Amino acid sequence: MYQTLRSLALLVLFSIGLPVVAADSKPILIGEISSYSTVPAFTIPYRNGWEMAVDEINASGGLLGRKVEVISRDDGGKPDDATRHAMELLTNQKVDLLAGTFLSNVGLAVSDIALREKVIFVAAEPLTDALVWDKGNRYTFRLRPSTYMQAAMLVEEAAKLPAKRWATVAPNYEYGQSAVASFKELLKAKRPDVEFVAEQWPALGKLEAGSTVQALAAAKGVEASEITVCVSRAHSAELVVDFVS
Repeated sequence: MYQTLRSLALLVLFSIGLPVVAADSKPILIGEISSYSTVPAFTIPYRNGWEMAVDEINASGGLLGRKVEVISRDDGGKPDDATRHAMELLTNQKVDLLAGTFLSNVGLAVSDIALREKVIFVAAEPLTDALVWDKGNRYTFRLRPSTYMQAAMLVEEAAKLPAKRWATVAPNYEYGQSAVASFKELLKAKRPDVEFVAEQWPALGKLEAGSTVQALAAAKGVEASEITVCVSRAHSAELVVDFVS
């Protein structure tokens, strides 16, 4: 986290011409946005990490003699709130760059702001491929592997399983939709004999295990006992694709 924060701040200094001499006492301002109240299990440890990184960087003298300051906002998992916060950070707080976001649809919304305002946006968590491909722009950078990359890693192991009939359970928004599409495409390419027999799209953070199992079983006459593992993993990991027979 220390090296990541240091690198992105240096990126700003050299890419948009901010003064880098030690005599300039103005701190480097980073406007950070994430879904703290929506997915705290993921975002709170992430916040703890960047807070530690800021303390370490500043304790060692900052970057080229300048302190780093992060002004953080909670988007509540809503793209509209994220864009409102982004504009407030740029207009009122005068931040030098934007960073963060967790959900893919939120990251895409902030990326649009970065393009329109011509400001760097370092996306910490969004996985959607659209962020750097069909909806990408010269101001947006991502730190994590994409949805396609993660699906490809999963397929390498899934293709080794004897299962031929699969069901998917994924959150019904950009990330879940893209992940399932990539997984299906890649697994079928490796294993033409597989069949996807059912799918469920619970709202983000609102997976009801019992009703999901029943819906999957009703779709193709699959025994509920064969799907329990699939649903339990989805409950804890947000997205899962697993065999049902």
